Amino acid sequence: MRIGELAETVGTTAKTLRFYEAQGLLPQAERTTVGYRDYTHDSIQRIDFIHRGKAAGLTLAQIRTILEIRDQGQAPCGHVRELLAERLTEIDRQIEQLQELRGSLASLHDHAVHCSTNACSSDEVCSFL
Repeated sequence: MRIGELAETVGTTAKTLRFYEAQGLLPQAERTTVGYRDYTHDSIQRIDFIHRGKAAGLTLAQIRTILEIRDQGQAPCGHVRELLAERLTEIDRQIEQLQELRGSLASLHDHAVHCSTNACSSDEVCSFL
């Protein structure tokens, strides 16, 4: 199938598919006699995997490594398990940081609610921060 057909099938753009190909996420497509890219139906599954990896928060470099392992005939599931564990740790850390930020913002907001806007002096931008 041509690049436009594949893009429509997988819900992306031809530009994205060319980028994936350039980044080694998609194998170089065969070319027709007139030079059009001719993708196989296997490309659909590969792009679906790329989309699922991105949705899980994996980087394209990580996804490329997973695909390279698979392309070498090995099951990448152990590697994927490790990446997912790392991602969970990252997410937990981000949640903790966001909770701390929320606490700080709530304190600032409480101060702002109980303070008059007239409290700001002309030599300050705003006393709430």
